[in-house]
Amino acid sequence: MIEVFVLLIVKPRSEDLVYEKLKNAPQVKEIYRVFGEYDIILHIEVGGIKELDDFHDVLRKIKEIRTAETLICSSYKVVVADENERDLCGKRKLLRI
Repeated sequence: MIEVFVLLIVKPRSEDLVYEKLKNAPQVKEIYRVFGEYDIILHIEVGGIKELDDFHDVLRKIKEIRTAETLICSSYKVVVADENERDLCGKRKLLRI
């Protein structure tokens, strides 16, 4: 499996529409609307480069998406922090080692 983050810039006032179109895609593990340079961040998981290409084809069909930047994760060891420790989004914090 390949873990990928996709950073999206969408047309103004279309964030909700793009969010709704992508939130149930089987590759999408997490989706966030964010403030800043990007409008939406996707955390996806694909079986390989071909499946990533197929997912990009899905993105290309969404006319409200202006640009997409794809970041393929490198491997690293993850250690779960204290059971009750949470990040800003309420997820359990993970420590990279």
